[in-house]
Amino acid sequence: MQDAIFINPVGIVRSDYKNTKTLPLSGQHQAQIEIFPQYAEALHRVEDNSHLWVLSWFHLAPRHRLSNTLGKYNPTLPEYGVFGLRTPGRPNPIALSLVRLLSVKENILYVEGLDAVDQTHVIDIKPYKESDTIFSPLTPFIYPLDKKHRVNKIFKQALAHHQEECLALRMAVRMAAMAQEEFGHLNTPDLKVSVKGSACLADSLQGITRARLANPARFHFIASDTTSQSTWQKADRVLVIEAHGQVDLASIMALPDKEIFLINRYQTQGRSTY
Repeated sequence: MQDAIFINPVGIVRSDYKNTKTLPLSGQHQAQIEIFPQYAEALHRVEDNSHLWVLSWFHLAPRHRLSNTLGKYNPTLPEYGVFGLRTPGRPNPIALSLVRLLSVKENILYVEGLDAVDQTHVIDIKPYKESDTIFSPLTPFIYPLDKKHRVNKIFKQALAHHQEECLALRMAVRMAAMAQEEFGHLNTPDLKVSVKGSACLADSLQGITRARLANPARFHFIASDTTSQSTWQKADRVLVIEAHGQVDLASIMALPDKEIFLINRYQTQGRSTY
């Protein structure tokens, strides 16, 4: 066995959430990271970054686990080895969180999206770089059983890509949530997405689905000032979602699907409803 490694924490988390049971799964909550005085110099120009990687030590997590399930998300999902999951329990419970840096005041970082409870020790902070991005990685489909959690997860991905919470982004989230219920994993080579509408709608849906224009060609966009429509196709199954009526930023996330969208399902062979 290799010699033990000793790590000194560089800071501590200050959060309203004291235990893992109350920590939101959406990742949109705010927290502070207090950097210890002896490491304050390491914050020089950290505010030049919009996002940071935060490595923390999940002190409440069990360390004996080598495999785990995702019961908090969906108890029907299979078991995985912990090196293929982001679950807290593992031999060395080091957590990796991508956070948005809101502000820096002296030795305090104000961040959004930190997946850690109050009093969690921070062991390192690194900037998020453009080279960290892999636009359409292949990953297991981790499907949250709770619909609200599914929508929050899609919303977080859309906002990270589009960077503006506009009406079109929220519309894209609603469309993608319906498509996910219909087809499952949205980032698969055989699911094609066609968008007719605003650039914001197209950009948000591309960020959610990770659909590229080539290699493979999964994404198609037609600009329109009068239509907001997305068409999803997997093999011979097609789902068309088109906005109708008047909605605003406040109401679009609360209204039922059928009050916001015209929804059409058909098969390409004979265009029969499946």
